[in-house]
Amino acid sequence: MTGTRTVKIYLPEPHPQQRAFIDSPAPRKIVKAGRQSGKTTGVAVLAGEAFLDGLRVLYAAPTEDQIDRFWAEIKWGFEEAVSGGVFYRNEVRHLIEAPRKVVNGVVYEPRIRAKTAFNADTLRGDNADLLILDEYQLMSEDAWERVGQPMLLVRNGKAVFVYTPPSLQSRTRTRARDPKHASKLYDAAQEDTTGTWQTFHFTSHDNPYVSREGLERIAEGMTSVAYRQEIMAEDVEDVPGAMFKSRTMIDPFRSLRPVSAVTREVSRLIVAVDPSGTKTGDEAGIIVLGSEGDEAFVLADYSDQLSPNEWGTLCCDLYKRYQADYVLAEFNFGADMVETIINQIDSSVPVKTIKAHRGKKLRAQPVVALYERGKVHHVGSLLGLLEKEMTEWVPGETNWSPGRLDALVHGVTDLLVKVEEDDEDSYGSALMEMVT
Repeated sequence: MTGTRTVKIYLPEPHPQQRAFIDSPAPRKIVKAGRQSGKTTGVAVLAGEAFLDGLRVLYAAPTEDQIDRFWAEIKWGFEEAVSGGVFYRNEVRHLIEAPRKVVNGVVYEPRIRAKTAFNADTLRGDNADLLILDEYQLMSEDAWERVGQPMLLVRNGKAVFVYTPPSLQSRTRTRARDPKHASKLYDAAQEDTTGTWQTFHFTSHDNPYVSREGLERIAEGMTSVAYRQEIMAEDVEDVPGAMFKSRTMIDPFRSLRPVSAVTREVSRLIVAVDPSGTKTGDEAGIIVLGSEGDEAFVLADYSDQLSPNEWGTLCCDLYKRYQADYVLAEFNFGADMVETIINQIDSSVPVKTIKAHRGKKLRAQPVVALYERGKVHHVGSLLGLLEKEMTEWVPGETNWSPGRLDALVHGVTDLLVKVEEDDEDSYGSALMEMVT
């Protein structure tokens, strides 16, 4: 109220699933929700109500586009109050604040601030009564571990985490060391018995305000797994039809030794590359692997969306950094290009080719068998994107290019699988030898 004039605040009416997490008194809340489920609108209402209660609110999301969606809700809701001089707004800083006040000796600095938080450094130098980390699955874990928690200490503030289980089909970039870190936090919160944590789960279908036709359009072209992840907000562990299983084939045989230690002890070390194709968004798969005896070690994943010159330069750098034996490429696709590009960058880097006569599924089968027997070890916990691609690729169903997986299969095949190049069914023959 200013003088005799009354101004109105316009906050959207939350649907029941939104209202449940908005009203929860838990100090730590984690929300798992589908696309277009209303999660950003829900946290905008939460932020607006907290601000009106005199709290200092910090909303963080990985990108400017996500910030803009949140800010549009806040800007609309408080437009009349800002125009009437009740609150101050700074568009550049995405900031709305009210005058400072002291009540019973307690200082209140009501404020809503929206900031990008792709990594921890962008959040430094602030404090909050309420911290909201939206699209948390795309952020570095450090955003909470090193910066988020300390900024709440001043007033014993609360935190809200919001995420959608990401599918590889979305090709969304993440800064997280472990792409499943949000899912793991959700699982841990479900086991909490202290009352500190509370979890919430709702799907895209739970939003009564979304167009049913629009939701159907979003779902068009999605695989069943992507639909479960992005629409139904399910954390999918073992994908039906996937050849690799995290729980039985990767995690039990993982090596937690330092990569540097394993690198020194392997007798062979290679850089396997699967160059990106012509399809927009394809990645160049670049995997560093080593072997000792009849076991292989996956050391590092440098896959990325790179130009030929960029991945060629990176392969040369990795060859020298890891003191590798050679760079490996598939002969059927890209080997001549790989060899030409690398020779142009550094002619001292040797390139070896591997011939693949059959399709991806058959080529992968001997490698799957090796994983099942515990002969392949992922070193450390920084191979999350590779592991996600491995465990979500379904032969004949998945419609994205598994560049990381292809490079891995080439590398493990070269190190451990004896393939006769003149045998058209060589991969099948190798599989039969290993199984028997």
